[in-house]
Amino acid sequence: MTNLADLTWPDLTEPTLLAVPVGATEQHGPHLPFTVDTEIAVALCERLAQHRPVLVAPPVAYGSSGEHAGFPGTLSIGQRAVELLLVELVRSADAYAGVVLVSTHGGNAEPVHRALRTLRAEGRRVLSWSPSASPDDTHAGRTETSVMLALRPTAVRLDRAERGTTTPLPDLLPTLRTQGLAAVTPTGVLGDPRGATTEEGERVLTTWTHALTAAIDAWTCENTKTGG
Repeated sequence: MTNLADLTWPDLTEPTLLAVPVGATEQHGPHLPFTVDTEIAVALCERLAQHRPVLVAPPVAYGSSGEHAGFPGTLSIGQRAVELLLVELVRSADAYAGVVLVSTHGGNAEPVHRALRTLRAEGRRVLSWSPSASPDDTHAGRTETSVMLALRPTAVRLDRAERGTTTPLPDLLPTLRTQGLAAVTPTGVLGDPRGATTEEGERVLTTWTHALTAAIDAWTCENTKTGG
């Protein structure tokens, strides 16, 4: 078994690497569920566990999503809360061989980075990883729609999918940060979900899983060399 939720404490006979899915609960356009980021984070951790000896923790399902407040349904705990939550969570995991934070929501990037800096300064073995994205397809576009078709197709409403804003994210960030996502996209979509397919979603998941696995291997090798 690779999920902590399936175990009891006597099952943990030796230290192992803990993979923590870090997601969010936020709008993903008119065609995808609020849980996209969390579901993708969980899937990547579980796929990692198929290739490397890691234990998958229950997900952190709420993140820093204030930029989505202009759309109904989004739940956010803010950057400071995410940072504190992750710091305390990893501090509690000293019995594990290390912790990997797999974060799939861009709004969590800054608090994850700050938490990582604090934890590493304390001497804890922790790594963060996030999937890459095209700058014109960063939220509820073709990539995430394809991935959700591969993971949970019944949750995807393709009949509602429509082109969102495809301006590269760096060009949108100043407005997005001051006025929120609704100021740059009326649908809540950054990208164009039309044409998304299950096959493309599987390819993306495979690519991300390989990248995550390679990051784990490089980190483990470096820690072995330094004795950290």
